[in-house]
Amino acid sequence: MNLCLLCSACVQMEDYDNTPRGNFDALWKIMDQRYCFFSYKNVDWNTVYDKYSRRISNYMDNEALFYLLDEMLQELKDGHVNLYSPFDVGRYWKWFEDYPSNYVSHLTDEYLGSDYMMSGGIKYKILEDNIGYMYYGDFSSGMGETNLDYIINKLALCQGIILDVRDNGGGLLTNSDKLASRFTNEKVLVGYIQHKIGTGHNDFSEPFARYIEPSKRLRYQKRVVVLTNRKCFSATNDFVNAMRYFPSVIILGDQTGGGSGLPFSSELPNGWSVRFSACPSFDADMQQIEYGILPDIKVDLQTDDVMKKLDTLIEAARDLIKQE
Repeated sequence: MNLCLLCSACVQMEDYDNTPRGNFDALWKIMDQRYCFFSYKNVDWNTVYDKYSRRISNYMDNEALFYLLDEMLQELKDGHVNLYSPFDVGRYWKWFEDYPSNYVSHLTDEYLGSDYMMSGGIKYKILEDNIGYMYYGDFSSGMGETNLDYIINKLALCQGIILDVRDNGGGLLTNSDKLASRFTNEKVLVGYIQHKIGTGHNDFSEPFARYIEPSKRLRYQKRVVVLTNRKCFSATNDFVNAMRYFPSVIILGDQTGGGSGLPFSSELPNGWSVRFSACPSFDADMQQIEYGILPDIKVDLQTDDVMKKLDTLIEAARDLIKQE
């Protein structure tokens, strides 16, 4: 994956003036040469240039320039595309905003109670029916091998585990792989990745295969139900993609939010920075997962259950484990 960053970093950019026009042209060119989903998303970037270029004036102030540039970037419909200035962050959140949340945090608190355990950013507990429950809300949170040893050992005698990653917006792919490796006994092909080798929209390397290898430490051997919603993004999308290839795992809930392009950052003449998807990743069948992954079993949070302080997805996962 470092290949993606190295190749993106070596693209030579011409100099642009620190004016609204110069910053606009610099941003458009950065994306034109480095963004990885133009063809997949059927975006005509030249047409986008024509659309927004006519609205640029060297007399516009910084805020007007920022919001125009952000509007242009939102044409890409990509949650990994952000524009950073001292006064605001441009973002595209439609990948989750237009969908049911299927998660209410206080319901998680109801199941965890006050006597749950915490290890490496993961909250976990054995529920009263001998089903393990783990909640991991951020793949940037620290997670060492010893942390996972304690958790797997504690939940080893449970009938099954509910692994809840709802509202997890991503983080470190190394943590995704580390956690997934505790639930497979075999080396499993989970996808592919490409990196840019030129400035053309389709100048990519041959796909590099990605595998999850079984951990050499403690591994869980029973049923695992992974709970998902639309806010499962980036590294969490990657984790769900990997887990669905393991025979003991069922994905339950809603489609994930996607975000399969590995991000890279660059800087404009005025010092603002832009983050964007630079390297596309795929599933084991070389299919795009940029727009998310469907669950094995679709379950939505029900208002009646919420009123009863029940989480529909957790209850469905418990029933599924008990049936086995």
